[in-house]
Amino acid sequence: MRRRPNLAFVLLTTVALVLVSGVATRGFAAPQVQGVSLQIPGLTVHGDTNSWTIVAILTFLTLLPAIILSMTPFVRILIIFHFLRQALGTQSTPSNQTLIGLSIFLTYFLMAPVGASIQQQAIIPLEAGTVTAWEAIDRGSVPLRKFMLQSTREKDLALFVGMSGQPRPKQPEDIPMSTVIPAYIISEIKTGFQIGAILFLPFLVIDMVTASVTTSIGMMQLPPVVISTPLKILLFVVADGWNLVVGSMMKSFH
Repeated sequence: MRRRPNLAFVLLTTVALVLVSGVATRGFAAPQVQGVSLQIPGLTVHGDTNSWTIVAILTFLTLLPAIILSMTPFVRILIIFHFLRQALGTQSTPSNQTLIGLSIFLTYFLMAPVGASIQQQAIIPLEAGTVTAWEAIDRGSVPLRKFMLQSTREKDLALFVGMSGQPRPKQPEDIPMSTVIPAYIISEIKTGFQIGAILFLPFLVIDMVTASVTTSIGMMQLPPVVISTPLKILLFVVADGWNLVVGSMMKSFH
């Protein structure tokens, strides 16, 4: 039986032949690319537009996870979901991918108004050419700083302001982002642990009652966790737990 040729292989071969023939016809002429240069005091780096665009995109993609973790409610949401799963006794349900995906979309929901403000105050004027890139960064940091300060404790802000050696600011808007971001992360972690501990209490009561009952009747062959886990899941489903947890968590940001 004759084997049919691979369509992808045929297309790639055709494209390669066309490129080779085009280069041969032009006499291996180098393409003309518009050049750009990066000038820093004491250093000048030359390159082309495509290379600098690739560098900027790769740098942004590298820093994107850190930006999501440090400047959004993602940390608090993920910590709460982790404690909830541990309290229910389901070690891998929902899966990590499910919890991370839900945390990302809830973070997007919460940060949508902030993103709209940044677009109106910074991105649109930058595209219109009315402000420079640094002015756009300063304008865009204002709504983001306001959002983070709403969830940051004064004690954490005072800690990093004192460690930085800077004079005491007259108003919260004068605090630099290098101080606001670590204080915000610590506050979010503390809040996430507080909410997680509160979620643990009702399920802990069920575990204690189940262990006491099974011990008193002499049921030693069956571990208490085997009985308490279905009871906790049933209670969580009957009380519409996901709606209550997500609703209360989202309201805690306002």
